[in-house]
Amino acid sequence: MRYGLLIVALCFMLGLGGMTPRAAGDDGVITLDTGTVRGMNVDEAGNLWAFKGIPFASPPVGDRRWQPPAPLPAWGGERAADQFGPRCLQSGRPSLGGGIPPLSEDCLYLNVWTAAEPEERRPVMVWIHGGALTGGAGSRSHYDGTALARRGVVLVTLNYRLGPFGYLAHPLLTAEAAQAASGNYGVLDQIAALDWVQRNIARFGGDPDQVTIFGESAGSWSVQTLLATPLAKGLFHRAIGQSGGVLGSYGSTPQLATAEAEGERFATTLAGAATDVTLAAMRAASAVDVMAAAASAEGRMRSRPVVDGWVLPDTARAIFTAGQQHAVPVLLGWNANEGSLAAGRAPEDVAAYGAWARETFGDDAPAFLDLYAADTPAAVREAFLQAYGDQNFGWEMREWARLTANVDQPAFLYHFSRVPPGSETGVYHGAEIRYVFGNLYAPGAPHDYSLLDGWVSDLMASFWVAFATTGSPNTSDTPPWLAYTPLRDELLDFGDTGVHRLGFRKAELDFFDRYYAEPMDAHPDGEGGGDGTGVLQP
Repeated sequence: MRYGLLIVALCFMLGLGGMTPRAAGDDGVITLDTGTVRGMNVDEAGNLWAFKGIPFASPPVGDRRWQPPAPLPAWGGERAADQFGPRCLQSGRPSLGGGIPPLSEDCLYLNVWTAAEPEERRPVMVWIHGGALTGGAGSRSHYDGTALARRGVVLVTLNYRLGPFGYLAHPLLTAEAAQAASGNYGVLDQIAALDWVQRNIARFGGDPDQVTIFGESAGSWSVQTLLATPLAKGLFHRAIGQSGGVLGSYGSTPQLATAEAEGERFATTLAGAATDVTLAAMRAASAVDVMAAAASAEGRMRSRPVVDGWVLPDTARAIFTAGQQHAVPVLLGWNANEGSLAAGRAPEDVAAYGAWARETFGDDAPAFLDLYAADTPAAVREAFLQAYGDQNFGWEMREWARLTANVDQPAFLYHFSRVPPGSETGVYHGAEIRYVFGNLYAPGAPHDYSLLDGWVSDLMASFWVAFATTGSPNTSDTPPWLAYTPLRDELLDFGDTGVHRLGFRKAELDFFDRYYAEPMDAHPDGEGGGDGTGVLQP
């Protein structure tokens, strides 16, 4: 089977598989429900078009700060869609140069890549970027949709509000809202973008009845949240999660009152101790001051969805356990060395490691130390980072796959273990993204990727596109990818070859089953273990 997978991947690279690209239109001009846009031809031989910086909601500025996204007024004339829109406000310099868009509160823009004729109905893939819900943008170079569009999908990337602009809950905001809810503005932005896709994607040759949402890290958190919220019903039909879930290891989805209390501390810091907090003053504050207050020790707030009774009626874990998530097929997985994210937090020696394990796992510490044994400082580091990856990624993705059975839908589980050439941190968090998008050899790639990397990339991209097309990654040209079952605990491991594995890291992941089976209040953040930041604390 290993050699068969490589041969299939090579065939796709040589053009023996996939779909022949076709033009979105002769001149790149498309009329949307709000106006006309002109895209840019990025592949004349294939007539492939990119439409960048299309607004999908009114700018969330001024009085619209901390409100749900509002409909976009129509514009007159023709709007150029050849430059990315601004990135949503986040930590960092206002502009990094090199073609990276500047930061702005006016950031609700999306981008479309298509090689379809307008009358076609190709499957649509909507990418939700990662960045801990505090950073990132749909315009990052490794999300370029050209290669996936060549394979026959219409590819969309989007921005959504981040940090204090996207996830602030506050009693005053709750009181003014018709739904008596606050805090989920970033989620609502994602829903607004998906609604835009439903209204407009057919004009790009996309099929609004074949929409797949996919994302990595916080983008995968967002995919899981969209599966849980009733407001996204009917807006997508399949889902892909890469290295991220919110079922337990990243702390609970807080109840509204908890998030409001955090928001009150933020607002007091923003206003200053001697000033009364009002919505008018909060909205009049400069964006720089908002970011500073959220980053301060006194006003620090965590960016995460909130159980507000409207966007989220309950935690994702409770919704999935009850089988109340949207009933769609899922494709899920994680990378071999996700633990490199916690490289600076490993205990220094064997004694410190044992003390940390006892404090963290209590009576289960001996079982943990049997599974993650270490007798030297180097082994401690390796075991700690492996445990971090298993808890915060492996367990999350396997549990997500298991809970998908509650809505009688298939789940396809993967593990990514191909080490990028020259990587000093192994198969690090996010390493798979360029492989999935087919952007290994694009300018600015971080590694000198080889032909073997190209084979792995081509195979992964073909599986992802097949899943977006049919709800299954399987095609007549690829070996079967078995749907996940708890009995066999199977997954497809994308390494130097593609190999099915049964019972993959079963003992280690089962340990965290027991850990998260404890009462919700038995752990620091109220739902499962961890500290709410996704880092195992030494």
